[in-house]
This record gives sequence, structure tokens and C-alpha cells, in this order.
Amino acid sequence: WTELHVRDIASGKDLPDRLQWVKFSGQSWSRDGRGFVYARYPAPVAAEQMRAANENHQIWYHRAGTPQSEDVRVYARPDKPKWLVGGEITDDGRYLVIGTREGSSGKNRVYVLDLKSASKPEFGGQPVPLFDANDATYDVVGNDGPVFYVRTNKDAPKFRVIAVTLSTPGPESWKTVVPEGADALEALDLLGNRFVASYLHDAHSVVKLFTVAGRPAGEIPLPAVGTVTQLRGRRVDSQIFYGFTSFLYPPTVFRYDVRTGKNEVFRSPKVDFDPSAYETKEVFYPSKDGTRVPMFLTYRKGIKLDGQNPTLVYAYGGFNISVTPSFSVGNLVWLEHGGIYAQPSLRGGGEYGEVWHQAGMKEKKQNVFDDFIAAGEYLIKEGYTSTPKLAISGASNGGLLVGAALTQRPDLYAVALPAVGVMDMLRYHKFTIGWAWATEYGSSDDPAAFKYLYAYSPLQNLKPGTCYPATMVTTADHDDRVVPGHSFKFAATLQADQACDKPTIIRVETKAGHGGGKPTSKQIEELADAFAFTFRNLH
Repeated sequence: WTELHVRDIASGKDLPDRLQWVKFSGQSWSRDGRGFVYARYPAPVAAEQMRAANENHQIWYHRAGTPQSEDVRVYARPDKPKWLVGGEITDDGRYLVIGTREGSSGKNRVYVLDLKSASKPEFGGQPVPLFDANDATYDVVGNDGPVFYVRTNKDAPKFRVIAVTLSTPGPESWKTVVPEGADALEALDLLGNRFVASYLHDAHSVVKLFTVAGRPAGEIPLPAVGTVTQLRGRRVDSQIFYGFTSFLYPPTVFRYDVRTGKNEVFRSPKVDFDPSAYETKEVFYPSKDGTRVPMFLTYRKGIKLDGQNPTLVYAYGGFNISVTPSFSVGNLVWLEHGGIYAQPSLRGGGEYGEVWHQAGMKEKKQNVFDDFIAAGEYLIKEGYTSTPKLAISGASNGGLLVGAALTQRPDLYAVALPAVGVMDMLRYHKFTIGWAWATEYGSSDDPAAFKYLYAYSPLQNLKPGTCYPATMVTTADHDDRVVPGHSFKFAATLQADQACDKPTIIRVETKAGHGGGKPTSKQIEELADAFAFTFRNLH
């Protein structure tokens, strides 16, 4: 659960505002500066705060300096209790764009509420449907009056940009502004009077510029193979700010001038680390069915391919989430101790668009595990490492990935680190927001889905008398995203079934949740424990 507080920037003082029972919400200020819209749930029964199903998401307007009891409810769908909703006020202050989702498939509906005025917005009235079919992703990035610019994968699995007029929103009236390209359009914004489009080319960022009419207007040069993390600015300004990071490049803010093409560092951190001693390269390996999968490898220069290098493989593989190069001080510790860090981009993610995502969903989820297992086999075959030196890691859906890999191929790994994982695929939908994942996994309530879920569910596929890798399960007592019961049951069953002397333990953080907002001190403690466990069991 999130609480929202308000600080007056000019004075530095906090207002008395305290907004509770917020979850899955951004905040968007009205252009008069007096308040903002946000999304929340009704207050839950006290005993069910951390496990009850999250239903009846609503959009509210809060005026700064007033109690939450005076907030105005803007949008609610009691007829659709499982819808997730969110609101964004357009830059001109005239419209509230309302997005609704059913589950986590990425498909959404979009409605538009005319606020009548930017200086005195009205949050009553009935929203007008802009996209009401729930058949694709529709991401509104800006508008010229009643004409809205939208990033969508409707009839374009790698996304395109269309213009839609509020009075005639039907598909027959859509105008393609930027057509679908060879690479997946990961993010889009309207900044500096340009469309700034961040594409993924083999799981790393390429940023292209287009005029509002859709004509190519150049690229923003990036300092290395890496990831653009944010695009920020205003449409009326000439400056674009963006974040960039990679495995050996700490998160840095750049400023780009669309008029002059000047591209410069705006803010960068100081990290006690010499990146020149290390290198990153991208390789491609075949999965079980022959699919070509990309993987980034980072290690100390001059490494010997003698099979003796401690190697940590991290991946996710789901929910259309792209796993791209990113910086981690924890990974630097691993590299400085002579380790290889490997990060494959598995099916189920968004690295190659919606087709790549769907190839790792529901009855095709086994493809994700096959991709992950094949990564380990490739690293061994090419001499980077060997089974006694191979560790695997993943969190949340990635925890499921590690759980499935260690149950399917216990002989392949020396160490497994599943964190806050979805381990009981037959009951995950019974708790908190778990029901929303059925669009990705399928539900055991469906007899057809039960069969394939049961076939790979980590909890149900542990077998007595098996020698499993040294495993440290991690969770937190207040995790209401993937409730800790998943990890409790998996760890207990693993301990009961373990047939050799390799340790199988669980680490339970207290006063923490799924990871968001975890203090640096707790992050350091957890990472230290994970590395101590891994170093010991890789000898």
C-alpha cells in the first residue's frame, strides 16, 4: 500500500495531506496547480489488508491542503470490480485521459473526460470512449486539441503511432503518423515539438526523432550499448532530458537540444569503480526449439574460457517486460570478485514486440523456461563456466522462473536464488492482485490451463529424493504483491525433499514488501546474505 503526502516546494514544508489505500497509481496535477488525480481502493477490512483481493479501483481528485474525506470521486466502475484504472491530465489541461485494464495483459480501454477549462477544471461529467474494445495497447502521449496521438500495437505487433480525433474515434478514421518499424517501439513521448521514440534493437535502446507530422528528424546519439530509462521535458521546450544506463555505465541524465543537436551530460553520479577493466558483449544462442535468444555478458577483460568462472544468470521472462542493460552496484561486487554476469532476454518479455511476449504466455510459458535453461547450457558449452560454478537469480515472475528451472534441471546449477517468487501456480490467483495475472498465466479454474500450470508449477514439481542446488529463497513478511505464502510453502517442501547435503534455506525480511521502497540498508543486508550464500556454495 502507498501513502501520498504533499510538500510545498517553495517553503519546503509538508502539508497535512495524507492519502491512504493507494495502489497501482500515478498522480497527475491539474493545470491550475490546485490538486491532482490519483487512483485508490476502498479501505479494506483491517485483518485482510495484506491478502484480500484488490477490487473496485477508482480515480479521485484531491485538492492540496484538504483532508482525503473531501476528495471528489472522478471515475468508478462498480460493474467491473476487477478493472484497474488510472488518469492523466493532458499538457494543455483540457482533458483527463482515463485508462482501464483488465489484468496484466497490456490491453486497455481509453476514455476522455472534457474538463471544460484548464484554469477551472470540472471533474464531473461523463467520459467519452476513445478506445473501447480492449483488443490492444493504447498509450496516449499527447494531443492537439481534440486530436490525440497514440502509441499502439493494434495491427502492429511492434507498435506504431496513430492520430485519433475525439469526435470520430472509430478505426476507419485513424491516421498512421509513424508506421511500425523493424524494432519494437518501447516508449514514446511528445517533447520539444517532436515525437521522441525509444526503440529496442536486440534488447538495447535506439532513440529516433520524428516531426508531429511523422517525418524522420534524426536520432539522439547514445554513449554506449545500453538503455534509455526516461524521456522528460515539455512539448513547448527545445530541451529533452533522458536517462541512460548500462552494465558498466551508471545512471546518467543527459540534455539534448532539438534545435542544435547538442547532447551533453546534465547530471552523473560518482561511483568508486573503474569500468575500463571490464567489458560487455552481446551473444545469441539457440533455445530448445531453435529460437534465437539474445544475452548480454559482462566480465573482467582477459577472462579465460576454461569453465571455471563463477557465473550468475539473471532473467525475468514475462508480462511484456523487457530486460535490458542496467547498472547495479551489487553486480559490480560480483564482477570485482571475478564473476561473470549474464542476462538473457527471454520470450515473454517485450524485447521484440507482442509476438515475443505471446510466445511466453499461458500454454507457451514453457518456452521461457527452455530459453533460460538453454542460456546455462550455452555458457557451459562455450567454456564460460561449468555446473559447479553456475548460479541463477530472479525475482517475482523471475522467482517463478528460477523455481521452474531448478525443479526441471536440478543437475544444471550449483546455486539458485528465487526471490519473492510465484511458486504455487494453482492458487496464485486467490490472493491480493494475483487474479490480474490470469491474462498472462491462465488460471487453474480453467481445466485446460490447470494441466499446463500443474506441469511446471515449482511447488507441485518438487520431488522427494532429488538432489537440488543450494537454494536461498527470499521473501518479506509484508509482501502483498506475491504473498510470502508462496515462498514459505516452496522452501518447506524443498527442505523436506532435498536428498543431498546442499543447503536449502529461506530468508524472510521484516517490515518490507515486494521490493518497492525498500531502504538501502535492507537492500545491502539482503544482497550481502545472497552473495555470502552464493560465494560459499560456488567455493
